Amino acid sequence: MRIIMLGAPGAGKGTQAKKIAEKYLVPHISTGDILRSNIKNSTELGLEAKQYMDKGQLVPDSLVVSLVVDRFKEADCKNGYVLDGFPRTIPQAEALDTALNAISEKVDYAINVEVPDENIVKRMSGRRACLGCGATYHIQHIPPKTEGICDTCGNELILRADDAPETVLNRLKVYHDQTQPLIEYYSAKNILKEVDGVQDMKDVFNDIVTILEA
Repeated sequence: MRIIMLGAPGAGKGTQAKKIAEKYLVPHISTGDILRSNIKNSTELGLEAKQYMDKGQLVPDSLVVSLVVDRFKEADCKNGYVLDGFPRTIPQAEALDTALNAISEKVDYAINVEVPDENIVKRMSGRRACLGCGATYHIQHIPPKTEGICDTCGNELILRADDAPETVLNRLKVYHDQTQPLIEYYSAKNILKEVDGVQDMKDVFNDIVTILEA
């Protein structure tokens, strides 16, 4: 069961990826985690990636794909994996397919968690973070007992800059320009599955389980 999670920032794909990984006992893989692990362990690929990052440059697609495919070779991936946050562009998807073909593997499902932009802006701009302990809230869905104050440590809650509406709209524009074409790419391969991400998280997950167990 090799799965790629797609969806705009704030659509909830990361949450669903973790739930899939827990239910089916496969690893939840993010490129950020892979990069950090390789750099921490001073692997050959990690040291190469660090050279780019230290200069403030993006790690090249070919190197990221090498890191991802190298991760797939680990024992915990023998029954599959959930790939979250990669690929982000068509060239990355093509490079990943080429690398997987070389080891006689392929992606089984690309699951797109579909949420309209206006819902995402509301969802993310409603988030509040605690400056003290890092706890997170949502003014509608998980409000604190006292408005603007953390239940746990009593510190002030803030709207983080990356959750501000104008920032979210910019992130969504980048997503639509770069990542949304992947939906057509995986649709053409007949492995795209779409779920309504506006629903309650449990219902989104139930829909994904229905797809995976069909």
